[in-house]
Amino acid sequence: MTQFGIVMEASPGYTARLAREIEALGFDVLLCPDTQNLSPDPFGQLALAAHATTTLKLGTGVTNPVTRDAAVTACALATLQAESNGRVICGIGRGDSSAAHIGIKNGTTAQLREFVQRVQAYTRGETVDRNGTPSRMRWFDSLRPEPVVMDVACTGPQTIRMAVDVGDRVSFAVGSAPERIRWAMDVALERLKETGRPRESLRIGAYINLVCDPDEQRAINLGRMISGMVAHFAGMKDAPLDHLPERLKSIAAHMQSGYDMKRHAQEEGGHLNVVPDDFVDWFSICGPPAKCRARLGELLDMGLDHVYQLGGSPVAHPHGARQEAMVEQARLYATEVLPHFRRR
Repeated sequence: MTQFGIVMEASPGYTARLAREIEALGFDVLLCPDTQNLSPDPFGQLALAAHATTTLKLGTGVTNPVTRDAAVTACALATLQAESNGRVICGIGRGDSSAAHIGIKNGTTAQLREFVQRVQAYTRGETVDRNGTPSRMRWFDSLRPEPVVMDVACTGPQTIRMAVDVGDRVSFAVGSAPERIRWAMDVALERLKETGRPRESLRIGAYINLVCDPDEQRAINLGRMISGMVAHFAGMKDAPLDHLPERLKSIAAHMQSGYDMKRHAQEEGGHLNVVPDDFVDWFSICGPPAKCRARLGELLDMGLDHVYQLGGSPVAHPHGARQEAMVEQARLYATEVLPHFRRR
């Protein structure tokens, strides 16, 4: 069965209440970004959300391999796993805003692979060799949470192939255009074929830029920031662009040098001036429920096991009110789009 999730920044005083509302709306998963300079820390907030909900899966969307040691991340995840009775998903990527805002480089694909494997080993209670030091979670001797599901976010072909090799779940961050999802799915399926890993052993999904609103122009306006942000993922520094379709390649190339990281995930970013309406409409799903059902259905028919909504908020500030408005904006999607796919 397809799982439907939503990405929301953690916000003290709001996270637990909004998590309860997200569960009531019928979402299966709540993911909170781990980007320390831009949003509050997710782990404590997710623990509060665990007590406010009963079935909602909870996790990071995404953490990274460069701002925390693998043992620190594994300990935080395992603690949350115990607190939530086994509902944790660790969404993880190479790192972007979290690294940029402390002046370091994001992780390489090789670093991400090693980090994922170390977290997996730690949360299984295994001993990890750390520079000649045997390292394990000693507290597991008296409390043994279930291993944490590792969900690797990926944009380029190299990272998709790596994610298929080591992840429990793979989540594409390539936009919502059908040809982009089809391309990413083909890369993943080809890698499964090469390695002999069974398809049923891996959940494959995607972060989907989606704003559902009766007013299509309003939806496009709200979706512009998300479209620019995800296009930036395709055009990160030194990332190859040759595999991109032409309408994405030109914008991704601009993002490599012109992305306003100081206003990452904000509507005020100057880079959004090069993101026109027709690109947003192609790269995201923006519009009334009928349009969202048709466009999302096309993607699900490609075999996606889960989708995480990257939505828009009509409120820019303050932080908590922005998250609250984003969840309210998602209500139409949850009530008029998701039930259509639950019945399939």
